[in-house]
Amino acid sequence: MTVDASAFLNNVNIDAVGGLVGAIQADPVKAQTTWAAHVTWKGAFASEASIRTFAPVPSDEPAALGGADGAPNPVEQLLAALGNCLAVGYAANATIAGIQLNDLRVDLKGDIDLHVFLGLAEGHAGFESITATVTIDADASPEQLEQLHAKVLASSPVGHTVRNAVPLEVVLA
Repeated sequence: MTVDASAFLNNVNIDAVGGLVGAIQADPVKAQTTWAAHVTWKGAFASEASIRTFAPVPSDEPAALGGADGAPNPVEQLLAALGNCLAVGYAANATIAGIQLNDLRVDLKGDIDLHVFLGLAEGHAGFESITATVTIDADASPEQLEQLHAKVLASSPVGHTVRNAVPLEVVLA
């Protein structure tokens, strides 16, 4: 099933997405993008990220980790970023496939051993594992949902970033 290119499905502007695809097909250089954030420390374990022209996104640690628990902490924000990226992927790919989404939920959890973070050991400080459970209510067959799921996993930028080693350079200015 294909969708009329001038239509909206799942509140996705198909013309806008199609225009982007067409522009990149015509000029592949347009696919190369750079994203940025600026983080400012606010005292103790609080900080905020400024991204484009949006209101700052606060971050803090829970009281059990010495923070004031004023906002989600960075690892929770990483889980949220992954969940949000997956949601975008499901919405985009369902729309392209002509699948009406009625409800979409992504529940994420991850396990971290705090030994390295607290300076009690050396080694891996990050997530040991992350589990995302996707629940979809859609006007689609189980086979269509499996195809959608596979397409999203194959194309999620944040999913790929978390799953694969990415060169990271942190420079002290």
